[in-house]
Amino acid sequence: MKVHEVMTRDAKTCTPETKIADAAWLMWDGDCGILPVVTGEGRVVGMVSDRDICKVLVINPEPVKYIPVSRVITGSVYACKPEDDIHDALKTMQQHRVRRLPVINDEGQLQGVLSMNDVVLEAKESKTGITYADVVTTMKAICGHSDLPQIVEQPVQQRAAIV
Repeated sequence: MKVHEVMTRDAKTCTPETKIADAAWLMWDGDCGILPVVTGEGRVVGMVSDRDICKVLVINPEPVKYIPVSRVITGSVYACKPEDDIHDALKTMQQHRVRRLPVINDEGQLQGVLSMNDVVLEAKESKTGITYADVVTTMKAICGHSDLPQIVEQPVQQRAAIV
């Protein structure tokens, strides 16, 4: 099975200049948790997630209506191509612990987004295509605990004093 058979084609996008508040509204309107960040030519330069937006809201005193998306994207884009085998895309998700991949062409232009939602909805019991085992293996890799900062290991009262 190929990525293009499963991916979402008409993904909402934003540009590096899009303000965080506007990106949040695009996610709300598109019922999605991530936006590919694209140039005027449609080339993917990053991704912004609902989690990125939440972190900005908490740690930045500046109103989100003034903060451009470019300040929160990492610039590291893990992607796949429409003709890639779906299992290769799942391996990329596992390796980089991401739930969504932009689907790009050879020029880096957005063709769609492959999400774990897309994968789960396509999964079947059969041994062809995407299996339930593929979904579980990928989710286990994505959801595994990372090394959290020391602050998490401290009691809540001590953490509150630090913040």
